[in-house]
Amino acid sequence: MIHRVGWPFVGAAAAGAVLAFLLGWSGLGWIALAATAATAAFFRDPERSVPPGDHLLVAPADGLVCQIAEVEVPRQLVGADGLDEGRLIRISIFLSVFDVHVNRSPVAGTVRRLVYVPGLFLNASLDKASEANERSYMVVEALDGTRVGVVQIAGLVARRIVSFVHPGAMLAAGQRYGLIRFGSRTDLYVPAGWVVTARKGQRTVGGETVVAVRASVASG
Repeated sequence: MIHRVGWPFVGAAAAGAVLAFLLGWSGLGWIALAATAATAAFFRDPERSVPPGDHLLVAPADGLVCQIAEVEVPRQLVGADGLDEGRLIRISIFLSVFDVHVNRSPVAGTVRRLVYVPGLFLNASLDKASEANERSYMVVEALDGTRVGVVQIAGLVARRIVSFVHPGAMLAAGQRYGLIRFGSRTDLYVPAGWVVTARKGQRTVGGETVVAVRASVASG
C-alpha cells in the first residue's frame, strides 16, 4: 500500500515515464520508470501488528538505532502541556531512503503538544541534527498521565516533515501520526520509570518493535 501523501510524487514520475516513451525517448523512459518504482517503494505504508499493553513503548519509526544517550530535554518539548525539564534517555532512529518513512505513535494517548521548527538539512545521523535541522516535536500523554516526547528530524535529502495530527487528537499505539520525506531521523524521549530495551545498531519496525518497558514490569 502506498500512503496518500506519496501519490502525487508517484503519479508525476509515472507521467514522466509515459511521456518519455511516447516521444520515443526509451532510455529516459526506463529511467523515469525506475524512479516511479523507487518513489512508490519510498512511500509504502504497510500494516503493522502492534504488541498489546500499556507497559510498552513501540518504535516510532522503521530504521537503525544510531544512538541511545541521556540528554537534556529540548525546550520545545518542555511546558505545562509537555515534558518536565531535566534529562531523559533519547533513542535516535535513523531512516535511510530505503526505509518506510511513516511515523507511528509509541504509545496510546492524547497529543498534548506539537511544535514545528524550521532549520537546516544536515546528515540526520549526526548528533547536532537534533538542534540544527528542520524538525517537529510532539508530546503524547498516555491514559495514566505518562508523557512521551517524539521528534521528527529532516535529513540530508529530506525536505519536508508532514504531520497528520493536531493537539487534542487521540492516538492508538502504533497509529500513523506523520511522515518525513526522503531520509530522516526520529527521536524518542523515554519517560522516567521506563527501561530501554532497544540497543544501538538494532533495526526497528515502526509500531511493532518494543523499545522500552515500564520498570515495574521489567523487574517483575
